[in-house]
Amino acid sequence: MKNFRSVLLIATFIVFSVVSSAGAGSGSDLKVVIDTLEQGYNALLDIQADFSQRTAIASMKREERGAGELFIKKPAGAAAKFRFNYVKPRQQIVSNGKSVWYYLPDNKQVMVSDVAAVFEGGNGVALNYLTGMGHVSRDFTISFAGTGRDKKGNYVLELVPNKQNQVLVKLQLTVSAQAVEAFRETGKAQVPFPILSSVVYDSLGNRTTIEFSKIKVNRGIGNERFAFKIPAGVEVIKPR
Repeated sequence: MKNFRSVLLIATFIVFSVVSSAGAGSGSDLKVVIDTLEQGYNALLDIQADFSQRTAIASMKREERGAGELFIKKPAGAAAKFRFNYVKPRQQIVSNGKSVWYYLPDNKQVMVSDVAAVFEGGNGVALNYLTGMGHVSRDFTISFAGTGRDKKGNYVLELVPNKQNQVLVKLQLTVSAQAVEAFRETGKAQVPFPILSSVVYDSLGNRTTIEFSKIKVNRGIGNERFAFKIPAGVEVIKPR
């Protein structure tokens, strides 16, 4: 269940709106990067992408890797729907906006939970962003990370929650420089999803990095993609 919550937290920050700035680097540059994200989010209806994931576990001094395909749909006025199909390790995490299913085919188990229950406690704030109704500026201090650029010239943002919680100590997002420059030239976001990678840090010193590729946006993903039928012979586990 711990991995379940970590993946859901990552999904949360794929579809959020960012509206203010603070911290290192040029204030005007930072505002442009954030505006690129915000306007892109406003135009984002759905996304399909491949992803690779690396989780550095501090206590065990080892790294776990995963990869797969994700789908997210952001209906107007309703909770976001999402699906993570992992090919390594084999598992599925699916939500229709009300329930969440975490399916482990090799274990013949599926964990079923209410969406709100998944995000209670330290994850409470995250639910608002996942449903597209959050205000990141209210809950985070936003700045450039380090010099503000990676080796390829893309922008790197750092988001630190104003209210401490164990699940998320810090979030870093790498934003496409090409998308930012297109926004700078036209004054409008040309790329609905300009995020190239995200890194989530938790209170235990763990770090989960996700890189995105083969991104497709606003293709009209059907609701059936977010339905889950529990296979026969599978143990169903529900939280107490």
